[in-house]
Amino acid sequence: MARNRRLMNQINVVPYIDVMLVLLVIFMVTAPMIQTGSVDLPSVGKASEVPAEPLQIEVGADGALKLRDKADVQSLDLATIIAQVQAAQPRPVLIAGDGKASYDDVLKVMSQLQSASIDKIGLLVQRGDTGPARKK
Repeated sequence: MARNRRLMNQINVVPYIDVMLVLLVIFMVTAPMIQTGSVDLPSVGKASEVPAEPLQIEVGADGALKLRDKADVQSLDLATIIAQVQAAQPRPVLIAGDGKASYDDVLKVMSQLQSASIDKIGLLVQRGDTGPARKK
């Protein structure tokens, strides 16, 4: 006589719960025994000198050069004036070009500064609206 057997379609989760409880107890017992690592971070003292304010060279629309807080400077005198200022205290130099100034004039100033062995040269820009369409 053949008995009609039904398939069991449920998962017995009791063994999984037992295993999870055993693992939980193991972690709870071992966690306080673990020593935390410590990292010795390097310390930094205060800077001995305040960074020097950069020199600003303004290039006008007509190519005229002006050193900030100084009178007009001829392009021939620029390298010597900057070299004298740099001899007292080395400072970075920023070039501020007028929006209508010639690109060639700005490049000439950069070339003169590089020939005077000035390493830190930057361009001063004004932050404006970014994106493809600018409102005026």
